[in-house]
Amino acid sequence: MSVSIEKALELIYTNIKQKAIKIVPIEDSLGCILAQTITAKHNLPPYDNSAMDGYAVKIEDSGKCVKVSCTIFAGDNFHGELKHEEAIKIMTGAKIPLGTQCIVPIEDVQECDNAIQLPKNLTISKHIRLSGEDIKKDVQLLSHGDKIDAHQITLLASQGITHIKVFKKPRIALFASGNELKMHFEQVKEYQLYNTNTPTLLARAKELGCEVEFIGTAVDTLEDIHKHIQSALDCDLIITSGGVSVGDADFTKEAFTAFGYNILFDKVEIKPGKPTTFGKIGDKVILNLPGNPMAAALNFELFGRSIIYAMSGAKKRFINTISAKMQDDYKVRAGRRSLVPGYFDGEFFTVCEKFAPGMVSPLGHANSFIMISEDCNFIKKDASVKIISTKFEFTTDTLKSLIS
Repeated sequence: MSVSIEKALELIYTNIKQKAIKIVPIEDSLGCILAQTITAKHNLPPYDNSAMDGYAVKIEDSGKCVKVSCTIFAGDNFHGELKHEEAIKIMTGAKIPLGTQCIVPIEDVQECDNAIQLPKNLTISKHIRLSGEDIKKDVQLLSHGDKIDAHQITLLASQGITHIKVFKKPRIALFASGNELKMHFEQVKEYQLYNTNTPTLLARAKELGCEVEFIGTAVDTLEDIHKHIQSALDCDLIITSGGVSVGDADFTKEAFTAFGYNILFDKVEIKPGKPTTFGKIGDKVILNLPGNPMAAALNFELFGRSIIYAMSGAKKRFINTISAKMQDDYKVRAGRRSLVPGYFDGEFFTVCEKFAPGMVSPLGHANSFIMISEDCNFIKKDASVKIISTKFEFTTDTLKSLIS
């Protein structure tokens, strides 16, 4: 049955369960989705400390010549107290001694009679980092469903957190089918092609944080495709490319039916990629993509990414768009939702000079695409469009329209 893109995405999000949970060291959590809420264990900084290399002084000694009693370095456990008409030399990050009212940077003092001359009009708490100024104990730092990046690891490390609960990463099995296909490490004859889909989808799934297994390239027979399916069934998601149209050698969907394939949609109102198919074998999720490289890649960006996001446990699990302006006028044939690749420079979207479902060169030049409404046949220069990035992840916690 043919469905709209909106219906296809709805079927994906309502038929996929989140992955199970595991505990990992924070060093191994990069790209993982957090399966717990993290609160601060203590204040940061944990104590008042100096923001500068300078001198700890009292406000009442403004403009005076004061003796320097000692020096405190970061990490020193100093228990003394600052006295009137005295300064304590202090390094950045060192704990503020009792009685200190401000820090005077080294470059702001002058020498005088084996002492230092303080500036006038000193300001209370100047250059002092107060305990809890950055993070206060018991505040929420990270939420269930947040994606862990380098700076989230910064927060965790600042609290002495060593291990966290995360969702397991989706495990994906990939294979292509086609008698004409050879892998890039094999020799091709004049009537054969290199399989570009599998390396592309494998790399893209890894970029999205998945664990990926390459099952191989099947020839166009039910027996060989059955073997590849059987080898892939221990993964969460099986992605195939090729063999989903209506040609005499298109056996992929038929091959999956032998394993109890429950097809949820087998056609999408989209160009390119109409025969894209989605379904399940038990709790295993299946995405059958077209064989044409650009069609496979763009439909993966819509449906493959959505499946991965739905499994991931992420709070922001829906594809989001970026507003851009068209670089040039663009004509399009109305009647079907069209995916158009191009390049976004931060302000303008430029449609690829030439592209077709079977091409690979547009994928190398494009960094995004737009989905044009079936009612549209012309987009003016400078018109606002919604781009979907293929290089960066922009996600949202609500399902939004992707259509320009």
